[in-house]
Amino acid sequence: MRLYLSSVLIVLATLAVCYGDEPSSFRRDVAPILLEHCVACHNAKKAEGGYRIDTFDELSKPGDSGETPIKPPLQPLVKNEEAQASDLNVGELLRRIVSMDPSERMPSDGDPLSETQIVAIRSWLATGATFDGERSNELLALVVPPAVYAAPPEHYLAAVPVTALVFNPDGSQLLVGGYHEVTVWDVNTKQLIRRIQNVGQRTFSMVFLPDHRTLAVGCGEPGVSGEVRLIDFETATVKGVVGRTNDVVLDLAMKPGSNELAIASADGLIRILNVDTLEVIRTISSHADWVTTIAWSDDGTRLVSGSRDKSSKVFDTSTGNLLATYPGHGAAVRGVCFVADGKQVISTGSDQKLHRWEVEGAKNLAIVGMGGEAFKIARGDSFVLVPSADGHVRRVELSNNAISQTQASSQDWALTVCTHSATNRSASGAINGEVRVWNTTDGTPLHAWVAKP
Repeated sequence: MRLYLSSVLIVLATLAVCYGDEPSSFRRDVAPILLEHCVACHNAKKAEGGYRIDTFDELSKPGDSGETPIKPPLQPLVKNEEAQASDLNVGELLRRIVSMDPSERMPSDGDPLSETQIVAIRSWLATGATFDGERSNELLALVVPPAVYAAPPEHYLAAVPVTALVFNPDGSQLLVGGYHEVTVWDVNTKQLIRRIQNVGQRTFSMVFLPDHRTLAVGCGEPGVSGEVRLIDFETATVKGVVGRTNDVVLDLAMKPGSNELAIASADGLIRILNVDTLEVIRTISSHADWVTTIAWSDDGTRLVSGSRDKSSKVFDTSTGNLLATYPGHGAAVRGVCFVADGKQVISTGSDQKLHRWEVEGAKNLAIVGMGGEAFKIARGDSFVLVPSADGHVRRVELSNNAISQTQASSQDWALTVCTHSATNRSASGAINGEVRVWNTTDGTPLHAWVAKP
């Protein structure tokens, strides 16, 4: 008992020194601690002891013990060593955090929280344990303020896999996803021009908004967080952070002639965002696993998605209603696009095949072997480009479903591809960090380099 009381008293004594007059904030001071140290064992899928901490509402509910987790305000603020534990009126949350008993202390499978972290939680409790976010039922990953990421290393020890790339609007530069950054390269000289920093750990998709000045970056840390960062391309400043989720954002697509951005995430949801107001217009929950890829029809009336749940789905964008489900891959779907005025879909995936199918009735029309697991599709006027795990990018003609070019990428998986019609150039990125650029029409190789600062 004396050890327990002493630990609480130490926390009390350091409050004024650490916080002064600055008010405690749940979203700034407490939620990040819980997210890092507690949520893994106390969430909707794994609630040890029947207790969840993944939202503020759940944090406030008792677990199997029936003990109240939060008891604000915590009074009195000063106690001597002979004080009774009941007088301190601590809730179960703080009691378990400061317990000296290894069988009770939390986190149970990790190091104890630091004194500074305990002080942060105790200060918040002592000042009323109020919630200062927007929605108390929102996941803690969305409650915490958007991160300001540390700068990436000046020089990489090794190249990182290229999981996203895009040409700038005039096609003179190629943007490549790096580690907590987007690197910008001169297409002709292969020189690194600049580095856009303060983005998520890994970038999985990039697209320019209709103003041609704002770059949307879909990024995140696998299994931890995901988001879309809207970045002023000229100044490299972050204008907004949207589409926040508890897992990575895997794909982005702008609705043609519109201000609507579709966001595909590993949380299994599709979000449609108004990029002017930054409001979510619609959330579609139809897939049972990661939504890996997404694309609009040319007229914007339909949206097609692919998922790790082995299906591709088509939705009416005005209502969000499901129009068709294609289960033909029998494996994860990695790439999708519409053809034939939105009446047909091209999809690729882990079954190492390209499928062409009708939306009406989800009827298969053609299957083309890709030589390896196939990833996101880049569509041109009369063709699609498909990167594959065998290290090649194949051009498939839409007129006859025939492979007209096989572009050798690298000695490693080709993960992503993009094309720029005005300059007649296409580019691919590989798992070994290599970038290749070629003439779209005849397949003539133009440049190759490793995108490693």
